[in-house]
Parts: sequence; structure tokens; C-alpha cells
Amino acid sequence: MMHIDFAVIGGSYAGMAAALQLARARRQVLVVDAGQRRNRFVDAAGETSHGFLSQDGRAPAEIAADAREQLMNYPSVEWMHGSASDARVAADGRLEIKVGSETISAGRLILATGVRDELPPVPGLAERWGRSVFHCPYCHGYEMNAGPIGIIAASPLALHHALMLPDWGSPTLFLNGAYTPTEEELASIARRGTQIEPALIARIDGVADVVLQDGRTMRFNGLFTQPHTVLTSPIAEQLGCALEDGPMGRFIKVDDFKATSVPNVFACGDAARAAGNVTLAVADGAMAGFGAHRGSMG
Repeated sequence: MMHIDFAVIGGSYAGMAAALQLARARRQVLVVDAGQRRNRFVDAAGETSHGFLSQDGRAPAEIAADAREQLMNYPSVEWMHGSASDARVAADGRLEIKVGSETISAGRLILATGVRDELPPVPGLAERWGRSVFHCPYCHGYEMNAGPIGIIAASPLALHHALMLPDWGSPTLFLNGAYTPTEEELASIARRGTQIEPALIARIDGVADVVLQDGRTMRFNGLFTQPHTVLTSPIAEQLGCALEDGPMGRFIKVDDFKATSVPNVFACGDAARAAGNVTLAVADGAMAGFGAHRGSMG
């Protein structure tokens, strides 16, 4: 069994930000990472990350690689590639995590395990995820070049896209049988200038072409939809961490210092907020590192 002061499960932006604070406090840190960043689809499409101060327009993989290189310059940091599959609170209060055939015992644990996006079942949508189909206007709206934008409804959250996206272009909201606006919502959508299309979608073609079941094709610079998010790891539930129901999916409940309901367990990043992006993940990770370190001084 490996004994460590602090273990961070998840080596993406939030996890590395947490580990960095602990490394700079000269504490022993193990980062366990399976290499499944949520925005890896953007890399695969040759796209770039946006809205992260000083890193705007860079490939997410480059940002992550630079962060890891800087983190690993600290001698107290160790990196383990693998998936944490099981966890429990031991009798002495330490946290035991199973990674492959190895068991890790940590005094404090930071969960930065992220979420998985479940997309609406529209043919052709998943293949374009991160390329021309997105969920965050702040991350990708500017790149629509103030042109035509399609919104594919998957839940009532489509209303927010319909009200927000006119600031980035000329949106059309496809209800697609997934969302029925109220009269009040219809009035708000109309005031913002978003068009509504009730016809059902047959498939997505080209870059962002919406082919309707009635035979029409509508072309857009990009598409937005509302994925349902699922925690990628069962560890929080295995440990008994309280969860909250958010508009996009369940997430780990934390306090201002990212402490969960389980002593010595902290959580940060997309797994511990209702919605987020890279900037927020890094900030959350830093706060989780502060919180875990503060808690170790008692």
C-alpha cells in the first residue's frame, strides 16, 4: 500500500491547480489521472480553447501539457496514470483508493474527477461535438462570427441559449420535440430576436447543417445544445459525499473551501459545480488545494 499526504484524483485543469498549491506548500502530493479531459474532443477537432486569460486561442492539450510540466518541476509531486475504481474511509480516518492493482492511502483526498456529457440523440451531433457543436456561448460564441447559430433543444435550458446567443449571432431554436416554451417564454425569445423552428430534426450534415424531417436544410456557423452531465467516477458516492441536483446533472456538494460532506475529502472542477469552464476549474482547484492544506494543519 502506498501512503501519501495528499492524493488528487483527476489530472486535468482543476486537479493540477489543486496539486500546485499543495506542492508550493511543500507537501507530498500524488496525482492520479486517466487522461480523459472533458474538452479532449476540441483537441481531436484541431480547435482551440477560448476565454482563459493568457491562454486564449491555444489548444487545450497544449495548456494541459504546459501545466503538467510546470507541476512536475516540484519534487514532492508524483504522477500516476490510471483510473481510481474504488474508495473507502478506513478505520483510522485515512482515505483508501484503489488504482488498478494498487491501493493508495491518503491523509486527504481531492476529487477532480470531472463529468461526462450525454448529448441528445440527434444523428450526426456527437460526431461534431467540440468541432461545430458546443454548449458554452462564453467559450465558443465569439467564433460564430456574428452569423447564423442553431440551438438544438434538449431540455428547458434551451431557453437560456435562446436568450443569450443573440449577443453572438442570429440564432434559430429547434424545439425538436424536447422543449415546449410557455407563452411568457415565447415572448421573451421573440424580444431577443431568436427564431423558433418546431419541425423535427432528421440529422446534422456538413459542418453545422440541420436537415429537417420535412426535407429542408438550414445552414449555420455552429450549433449549441444542452448536454446532460454525469459524474465520471463513482468515488464520491462510494465515500458517501453528498450530491446536489443541478440543471445539467448531479454534482458533488462542497463548501467555500471545496470541502465535501466527508471529512478530509475535497472536490473541485466540473464534478463539484453546476456548470463550469477552464477558468472556473482552475480557480476551484486552487481553492481546493488551499482548503485541503488548511485542514491538515489542525
